[in-house]
Amino acid sequence: MKVRVFEIFTSVEGEGILYGTKTLFVRLAGCPFTCFYCDTKESLPLDSGTEYSIEEANQLIDSNLKNQTYKVNFTGGDPLIQHQAVALLAKHIQDKKIPTYLESSCFDIDRFNHILPFIDIVKIEFKTKDSDFVDSQHYEKLISHTMKCLESSVSAKKTTYIKVVVSSKTKPNDFTELVNQIFEVVSKDNIDGFIIQPTYGVAEPSLDLLLSLYDVVFPHYNEVKVVPQLHKFIGAP
Repeated sequence: MKVRVFEIFTSVEGEGILYGTKTLFVRLAGCPFTCFYCDTKESLPLDSGTEYSIEEANQLIDSNLKNQTYKVNFTGGDPLIQHQAVALLAKHIQDKKIPTYLESSCFDIDRFNHILPFIDIVKIEFKTKDSDFVDSQHYEKLISHTMKCLESSVSAKKTTYIKVVVSSKTKPNDFTELVNQIFEVVSKDNIDGFIIQPTYGVAEPSLDLLLSLYDVVFPHYNEVKVVPQLHKFIGAP
């Protein structure tokens, strides 16, 4: 089996509930979606990066793994594009007793479930309608897959948290509808975090908008946090 890897590097985790931790990032090539705020557009084509055998990719990971690394983050693109390869790479990391972390929009429940046994920490990224993630005709279908992935991760008792990227384009009514859907699937006791992440450098939301979106989540989950991308501010990749 082959895998296309765009890059592997160590940095500070800049997002989510584990921001600030020393992390090895394995960025996989390929993503079928077009979020307008994407900051890794160069990794979206499936033919980007370099093709390796699984054995070569494992050796590359090992050679880049630094002491005191907290976790290994499989990111993209979207790792579900190469789900079979990612499962094998993640198993290799788990055998080293290092936590594995999946960063995905969770657009396909079957691919997600294939990877899940080899992942310890799952970031479920819900896309808003305004993200240009996909056309409006297919949005509900894709969100339904993300919901199923959320249910699956929680049922498997993985460390699971939710992230929603918001911008000045985000409509509070649409956001409220999405949040209500999420908490029909899970309760506050089932998840390990809810992160509202403002866009950076493009269509940045106002503080008033961020506070209003925070107030939407708070009645469901009072540990909701607004967390910008830390790595942007410290000049890290």
